[in-house]
Amino acid sequence: QVHLVESGGGSVQPGGSLRISCSVTGYSNIRFCGAWFRQAPGKGREDVAVIDNKGNSWVVQSLRDRFTISQNNAKNTLYLQMNSLRPEDTAMYYCAAREEQVGGCPKGQEFFGNWGQGTQVTVSS
Repeated sequence: QVHLVESGGGSVQPGGSLRISCSVTGYSNIRFCGAWFRQAPGKGREDVAVIDNKGNSWVVQSLRDRFTISQNNAKNTLYLQMNSLRPEDTAMYYCAAREEQVGGCPKGQEFFGNWGQGTQVTVSS
């Protein structure tokens, strides 16, 4: 059974940085796609970033200059490094995973069936 647990969220001042993590278990010897999504108060959940087993990554264009997705395959852990944080980055951040298939990793929450509970990131002075 696949299980995802996020950690590392918290409060940070505007301009600050934060790295959140996601421990992924249940994909023994199976390549998987990892992703981050976020949901701000009163808004729908939106794409943030996706990464495949080889480390090929994609970050939504609006965040590309500030956010980086990475992974530690040995530890089955996903990371999202967030720099120059802004109040509008305040959201619940979710990690998600799915088995990687031929054609690579899709973008879009509808393609991911395994989700964590989320970690709150608040950017405020």
